[in-house]
Amino acid sequence: MPKIIIPTPLRRFTNNSSSIDTLGESVVEAVQHLTAQYPELGQYLFDHEGNLRKFVRIYVGDQDIRELNQEQTKLSANSIVSIIPAIAGGLNTLTIRS
Repeated sequence: MPKIIIPTPLRRFTNNSSSIDTLGESVVEAVQHLTAQYPELGQYLFDHEGNLRKFVRIYVGDQDIRELNQEQTKLSANSIVSIIPAIAGGLNTLTIRS
C-alpha cells in the first residue's frame, strides 16, 4: 500500500498524522483517496477543476513526478509519495531616496 508523507503545514488536516497509507495505482488516485479521507485537505491540493495545483510538488521516492509521468505516475505497494507545498517569501527591497 503506497504511503503519502504529509508536510507539517498540512498535518492539521490529517489529525496530525505525518504519513498516511493510501490506495491507488497512480499518484492522482492515491492523492484522491487521501482527500476522500480528509476532505478539508483537498482545497490545498486540487484546484476548482479537480487538477493538482501547480504550486504543489509531489515526489515518488526522490523523483519529482514532473520528470516522470506527472500525476499518472504509477505506484507500487511500497511507494513513498511526498507532498511538498510551495513556500512563499523572499526579500522585499525598498528604494530609499534622500
